[in-house]
Amino acid sequence: MRASSDRRRGNAPDQGDDATAAGTPSEPATAPVTPDGGAAGRRAILKRRIAQVAMHVLLVIGALVTLVPFLWIVIASTHPTSGIFSRPPNLLPGDFLLQNLANLQAMTGFARVVFNSVLIAGAFTVIGVVVCSMAGYGLAKHRFKGRGVVLATVLLTIMVPYHVLTVPLFQLMSEIGWINTYQAAILPFIANAFGIFLMRQSFLSFPDELIEAARVDGAGELRIFYRIVLPAVRPSLAALVIWLFIFQWNNFLWPLLVLTTQDMYTIPVALSSLIGLSRIDYGAIMTGTAIAVIPVMIVFLFFQRQFISGLLGGSVRG
Repeated sequence: MRASSDRRRGNAPDQGDDATAAGTPSEPATAPVTPDGGAAGRRAILKRRIAQVAMHVLLVIGALVTLVPFLWIVIASTHPTSGIFSRPPNLLPGDFLLQNLANLQAMTGFARVVFNSVLIAGAFTVIGVVVCSMAGYGLAKHRFKGRGVVLATVLLTIMVPYHVLTVPLFQLMSEIGWINTYQAAILPFIANAFGIFLMRQSFLSFPDELIEAARVDGAGELRIFYRIVLPAVRPSLAALVIWLFIFQWNNFLWPLLVLTTQDMYTIPVALSSLIGLSRIDYGAIMTGTAIAVIPVMIVFLFFQRQFISGLLGGSVRG
């Protein structure tokens, strides 16, 4: 009887052990971390850091190469002509800046020249932005017969060399009596083909549904253009402003042809007049060049945020 009881106890399953085994989940098997995996990760991080350092070094070198000519212009503007061509070269600023400014003013009337350049480039930029943006909007969002022909004609004008247009334009300016006037320097190149194409491509990405909704609400075309569409393409407008201003600010050939008196000269024309047959005042030329760079830098710094955001937005959309 005791044996059978012992036998029953021996044969009965250990329920406590089974319950414990059933209630406790089995721990997942983890792969052991090998020394080779950790070393490979460290090598990848090291390579990435080396690549970043090399990229920054190359960017710094490129920035220095770009800035060296501007630094030399600033330094040379503080030296006389003899100091600019001295051996070894003067790499530190001198004390001849005020005299160079006085010489520049005496020879060219540089204050009036700067006023002419600011007026011509500013007016050209403002009117050009209005004309190019409106033309681009019309070609992008309005359906009319011959739109493709107009767009093709605009693009074909890009292939016409700039110098080919100077002779017929000069004859036209002479016939209407605009020689040696501000309008002759501003108006002929207002409808810029590149600017029109740039704005057209920007307006193509604007939803047509928003324009139709504004028309249903009773908004006129000018209100739709200025209040709804134009603010959406501010990065392209910033790029257009920068491009048009630099184009006109640095323009030399056309102002040289149509502006005939010294009191109407722009900066490039005035600086070219300092190059004589026997004597060239390089100190005055460098001073004028340094001053000419300042407005371009101001315009770019003022619009750079919109310009860079436009570039980044275009890269993301692409």
